[in-house]
Amino acid sequence: MLFYLSTIIVIALLMGAMLVHVLRYSGFNREQKGWFTATFVAVAFCALAEFAVHSGYYNPKFKVFLTILTVIQFGTSPTLAMLFSGALGLKYQRKIGIGYYIASLLVQIICAPFGAVFYFTDEGYVRGDYFFVYEIFFIISLLYLMVCLFIVGKRFKNRDLATIVMIFVVLLSGIIPMAFFNIHVSYYAISISACLCYIYYNDLIQEDTKQALVENQAKMTSMQNHIVTGLASLIESRDTDTGEHVIRTSYYCKTLAENCRKDGVYLDELTDEFIELLYQLAPLHDVGKIVVSDRILTKPGKLTPEEFEEMKKHAEMGGVVIRKILDGITDEKLLEFASDIATYHHERWDGTGYCKGLKGNKIPLAARIMAIADVYDALTSVRCYKDKMPPEEAFKIIKEEVGTHFDPKLVKVLLKHKEQYLEFLKDDNK
Repeated sequence: MLFYLSTIIVIALLMGAMLVHVLRYSGFNREQKGWFTATFVAVAFCALAEFAVHSGYYNPKFKVFLTILTVIQFGTSPTLAMLFSGALGLKYQRKIGIGYYIASLLVQIICAPFGAVFYFTDEGYVRGDYFFVYEIFFIISLLYLMVCLFIVGKRFKNRDLATIVMIFVVLLSGIIPMAFFNIHVSYYAISISACLCYIYYNDLIQEDTKQALVENQAKMTSMQNHIVTGLASLIESRDTDTGEHVIRTSYYCKTLAENCRKDGVYLDELTDEFIELLYQLAPLHDVGKIVVSDRILTKPGKLTPEEFEEMKKHAEMGGVVIRKILDGITDEKLLEFASDIATYHHERWDGTGYCKGLKGNKIPLAARIMAIADVYDALTSVRCYKDKMPPEEAFKIIKEEVGTHFDPKLVKVLLKHKEQYLEFLKDDNK
C-alpha cells in the first residue's frame, strides 16, 4: 500500500509539473494549452480517485460518495486518450472528445444504480458482471489514440515513430496488469504516456519551427541580396562606370580584408562574418549618387567647386538611403555596416575627408578598406572624365597618400599582395 500511495503521489507531482510547464510555455497557442491542461488535470484526478477507492481505508459510510467519484472516474478515464489526441493538434477533436466523454459518462451513470460495471459492498469495491463495458470504452480510446499518433506522425513526415511505439508499449504495460491481475498501475503508465505525447508533439513542433526559421532567414537573405543588387543596378543605369566598378571594388575589398587577416592585421575585427558583409554590401557604397544630377554625374571634364560640393552629398545621402530602404527587413548590424560603407568611404586618415571629417581609427574599418578599393579602381579604370592609369602607377599614388588619405596598415598589406590585383585586372580585361 505504501508503494501504491507513492505511485499516486508521483503521478500527481508529475502532472503538476507538466501543468506548470505547459501554462508557462510560449510555443503552443491557447487551444493547445487547453488540451494539454485538460489532459494533465484529468490524469491526476483519475489517479487520485483510483487511490481513494483502492487505498485500503474504505469506510461503508462513504459508499455513495465513492460511487459518484468512481462514476466520474470511469466516465473520464476512457476519454484521456481523446484528450491526448486533441493535444496533438488534430481537427475536430473537440467535438469527438466531448461526444465520447458524454457517451462514456452516461453509460456509467446508467449502469451505476444496477452495479453493472462496479458496486460497493460493506467490504469495498467490486467489479460488476459488465465491467467489460468500461474496458471496451478504454480500448476504443487507446486504439483511437494510436491512430491519431500515426496521423500526426505522417503529418510530420513520420519522424520519431519509435516514440509512438513506446507510448503504446507503456500504455499496455499499465492497462494489462489492471485488466487481468487487478494491479493498479494503469494511471502510472497513463501519466508517463501523457508526458511522452507532450514531448513527442513539442519536439515535432520545435523541429518544424526551426526549419521555418531557417527558411525565412534564407528568404530574408535572398531579399537583401536582391535589394543590394537592385540598388547597385540603379546606380549603374545612371553612371556607366559603376556597373563593373561595384564588381571590382567588391573583389578588392574582400581580397584586402582576407590578406589583412592572413598578415595578422585587425584580427579582432576581420571575422568571417565581417568579410562576408563587406563583400556583400560593398556595391552599396555609391548608392547616394541617386541624389546627384546626371549633369554632374556624367560630366566629362573637371567639376567646379560648386559641382564638387553637390557630388560630396552622395556620401551622407548614401547612409540615409540605405536606412530608408533596408530598415525593417534586416537587422541593425547589417544596416549599420552598409551605412558606414556608404557614409564614410570618402573620409581620410588625416581627418580632411568628408562627410563627417573623421580621423584615423575613428573611421569604420569597412569604410577604410572601401576607400582604398574605390580609389584604386577609379585610378585603373576609364571614366567619363579620364583615361585609365597603369596599376603600378596607381599603387604608387596610393603609397604616397599613406597616413594622409589611407590607413597605413591597410596600404602595407595591399602593396604586399599587389600581384593578386594585377592578376585580377588581367583576367577582367580578357
